[in-house]
Amino acid sequence: MELIEWYRARWEIEIPFNVLKNGCQVEELQLGTIERLERALALFLVVARRVTYLMRPCRTCPDLDAHLFFDADELRAAHLLTKTRMPVQPKLNEVLRSVTRLGGFLARKGDGEPGAETIWKGLTKVHITAQAMRLLRDDGDADTSV
Repeated sequence: MELIEWYRARWEIEIPFNVLKNGCQVEELQLGTIERLERALALFLVVARRVTYLMRPCRTCPDLDAHLFFDADELRAAHLLTKTRMPVQPKLNEVLRSVTRLGGFLARKGDGEPGAETIWKGLTKVHITAQAMRLLRDDGDADTSV
């Protein structure tokens, strides 16, 4: 029985490496020095951790408050991009479903739960949109007089 548990855990360990390899495409990096590669990997490990971190609670605690996992701009971006109304208290599962639909998850009856690939693809779109929203807001606050 313990062997089966170890084998099951193997798939959990593979997820961040899959995100690094396929999502972040770390094997394609040509940075020239070990120091640059280490810095890039440190950044990409944060990305891989976030994707992995979102997968587990979404499946085990879908009713958690989404504000624990996403900032306000990311929540707004996810709902703007999917053209859905954001509830006052968005739940993790609702927001992650919106994010993964942006990443190609179809959410059909027999599809199961979204995987790492649809999470990272959706998060990329949400992150870009949230960053654009911040830039536009900050630009609007800036003094434009010369």
